[in-house]
Amino acid sequence: MSPTASDIKTISFPDQDLLDSVQPLPSGMRGVVWDFEGDPEGAGLADLDAVVLPYLNAGAVLGELGKASNLKLVQAQTTGIDGVREAVAEDVAVASAAGVHAAATAELAIGLTLASLRGIDKAAQDQLEGRWRHERRLSLADRRVLLVGVGGIGAEISRRLEPFEVELTRVGSKAREDSEGHVHGTEELVELARNADVLIVITPLTEATRGLIGREVLAALPDDALVVNVARGAVVDSEALTAEVVSGRISCAIDVFDPEPIPADHPLWRADNALITPHIGGNTSAFFPRIVRLLKRQLAALSTGTEPENLVQRGTAWS
Repeated sequence: MSPTASDIKTISFPDQDLLDSVQPLPSGMRGVVWDFEGDPEGAGLADLDAVVLPYLNAGAVLGELGKASNLKLVQAQTTGIDGVREAVAEDVAVASAAGVHAAATAELAIGLTLASLRGIDKAAQDQLEGRWRHERRLSLADRRVLLVGVGGIGAEISRRLEPFEVELTRVGSKAREDSEGHVHGTEELVELARNADVLIVITPLTEATRGLIGREVLAALPDDALVVNVARGAVVDSEALTAEVVSGRISCAIDVFDPEPIPADHPLWRADNALITPHIGGNTSAFFPRIVRLLKRQLAALSTGTEPENLVQRGTAWS
């Protein structure tokens, strides 16, 4: 039987600002603040029926979830839910924030691609030295783009690539047709990589995708190809990527890496053909209003016994 307001009574939020922003809560629900240090304000851990994880550094507090003995639902503020399912019992439902970060992450994927191809990062460095360096750079127009990941963010990247006149090839978990045309399967990656000027990675991190972009795929890329990773660091073989980039054969523009943060002495920091941002894909001005809207929808669904959005683990209540 689906939970109703009488089942989900007490929901914790990681900070007061987020709790204030989702007010008023549906009738019969109460919100409390739990920063994962000690007990929630005004409630005991056993009182918690649902928990909203913090946006940043959620992985560092997952061990505390086991103390909420009556937990029915965990809501992440991120698209990825790395480690969340492992931190709770199978009877606890887990929901992601899929869709909240799609626009911002897609923007960054395009931005990293353009910045690297057009040498904008190099121009910013030259500006600090007052150096005027005119040279012909690559254009995104007419590039052969291989997009690995066709979910919500992948679809947003694909849509944003349309005006740039690229030759787009999409890869999903398996070959199929969708409303946009043909989707290739991951078993074709090596062959597809041979004809890719730009490889954009946005597939979720699962056991099936860990190391998906490995040595063989990277080696198949043509000289001067660009790898853009806005997914999770571990989807790409870090050692193989580093070797290819440091050798100068290919370039990378990455928002994620394995491990994070990238160690200060890592050779990628010093590679001329590497552009690195510190995992900021979804962290923009668009994030807060969108997560608030999602949480309000989730609370409304729970109050009426409706299944919440984005369940990645259904738990007992919605199985």
